Amino acid sequence: MGRERARSRKQVHFCVAGLILFSLFGCATFDRIKERTRVEVAVAPEELFLREKKGQDELQDQVLRSQKLLAKGDYDGFSRENQKVLSLSGNRPPGDEALLNLGLVLIHPGNPKKDFGKSLSFFMRLLKDFPQSHLAEQAKVWIDILQEKEKLIQTNEKLNQMNQKLNEMIEKSKQIDIEIEERKREKLK
Repeated sequence: MGRERARSRKQVHFCVAGLILFSLFGCATFDRIKERTRVEVAVAPEELFLREKKGQDELQDQVLRSQKLLAKGDYDGFSRENQKVLSLSGNRPPGDEALLNLGLVLIHPGNPKKDFGKSLSFFMRLLKDFPQSHLAEQAKVWIDILQEKEKLIQTNEKLNQMNQKLNEMIEKSKQIDIEIEERKREKLK
């Protein structure tokens, strides 16, 4: 009987010793993990900032490359490059510059593919997505100009329709005058 107690006591001591070792080992590992996390957290914001800065610099370079395409008269290439910048930048600069460029290229005098409606939508999107941008004021001016141009186009179309109706009325009046003259001649004969 005495032997079984000694054996069970040894087992208890063994278990207690194991728990103590496990807890010491576990604490040391936990301290290492905690220390590693502190280092990663301390470095991560800087690294993220540098990565973001590098990405913005690359996007800005892409905007500059697109300007060279515009200078060569490559309006489609200019648009493609600015679309890439816009999709990569999201709602951060230079996305605002890309939106302004996309709006401007569609109203450029040399661009054979002018589209005032699309241009207006790019400027409005710039105001919506980048209200604090330094380019927002330019976008507002262009929106006013394009809306005024749209009104003038509509007024011009109405005037053209009225002019066409007046010309039709003049032609009818001439025709009636000719018929009246012919009747007078017939009566005189």
